[in-house]
Amino acid sequence: MNRIVVVGIGADGWAGLTDPARAAVESAGVVVGAPRQLDLLPETVTAERVTWPSPLRPAVKKLAEQYAERGMVVLASGDPMHHGIGRTLTEELGPHAVKVISHPGSVSLACARMGWPVESTPVVSTLTAPLAVVMRHAGAGQHLLVLNRDTSTPAALAAFLTAHGFGGSRITVLADLGGAERSLRGFADQADYWAGQLPESVSVSAVEFAGPRAVQETPGLPDDLFETDGQLTKRHVRALTLAALAPRPGELLWDVGGGSGSIAVEWLRAHDTTRAITVERDQARVGRIVRNAASLGVPRLQVVTGAAPDALVDLPAPDVVFVGGGLTAHGVFDACWAALPVGGRFVTNAVTLESQAMVMRLQKEHGGELVKVDVAQTTPIGGFTGWRAAMTVVQWIAQKEKQ
Repeated sequence: MNRIVVVGIGADGWAGLTDPARAAVESAGVVVGAPRQLDLLPETVTAERVTWPSPLRPAVKKLAEQYAERGMVVLASGDPMHHGIGRTLTEELGPHAVKVISHPGSVSLACARMGWPVESTPVVSTLTAPLAVVMRHAGAGQHLLVLNRDTSTPAALAAFLTAHGFGGSRITVLADLGGAERSLRGFADQADYWAGQLPESVSVSAVEFAGPRAVQETPGLPDDLFETDGQLTKRHVRALTLAALAPRPGELLWDVGGGSGSIAVEWLRAHDTTRAITVERDQARVGRIVRNAASLGVPRLQVVTGAAPDALVDLPAPDVVFVGGGLTAHGVFDACWAALPVGGRFVTNAVTLESQAMVMRLQKEHGGELVKVDVAQTTPIGGFTGWRAAMTVVQWIAQKEKQ
């Protein structure tokens, strides 16, 4: 199969393409793209024009088989490899089957307009994630670019920020970047301002946050940031637990017995590509976990309602497992350990005497490290101050060495 050529094209259309990009389009037998992208091509381009079907991803391989031998070019908005069709094509067909001719994307163009450095400006996409993802970057004095799903996104973004205490944030909506550029600027709490004024084109919302300070980046978030019924790994123990879990890019965590979801939430905040599945049997706690994940900017957390080990059966294999509750329940440890690949990591915090006895036995069988954690905090005693100790935690950290 001939390589498919992906050509990035901007709002300035044909005039903005490089000579190699024009040559690729002119020599193509078939050009595939969205209607607005195909309309940017001049009449001198004689290739057959094909509009992407919906849903798009399932159609990729079929279209490639049908048109690749005729010379297939795919049009993409801006940089094809930044939240674009280039990623979808390489994932479905393999990088060897795709050649990408890039173009300045909306992020670079928006940063140029705003005077923000590209390398230090975070970007989120509402094409692939809910609005709650903006909370990962919210904080007074911070900047953020939001790739809008459609013309309703800026109004929804403004309402969302206002509801979460960031109504004073300034939003600049930039449309037709690279072409006949248009912009609209206002504050998040001006809800009516955003209705019906945006062009039907690709747009970016540039947010300048005003409101509460940003949440810390390091593990051990304050306990009061989590909605909880008391089932919460407290801040200091949580920081030690995240250090033991040692999240790495792309890894999948099973958080078994999620409670308030604090471990999984902090795992996801460690890197944009980490993944987590929380298993929790209590329906009320499931709701809290979902809300905690959204309020702290990681709505990608997957929550499974059910009791382990039965709820673990159909889950994708983890890289790391944390058992926060239910370790002594029949079959839970065996199911978690069996699911781990060689090199996978297992961490649990034992509080009761029964669970502590169990982890001491497991450590003898499987190796690893036992750590005793005692935390005490000051508390008033009449007119004086004393220490109030939390319950002792015995943490077991193990790596699976063989199947």
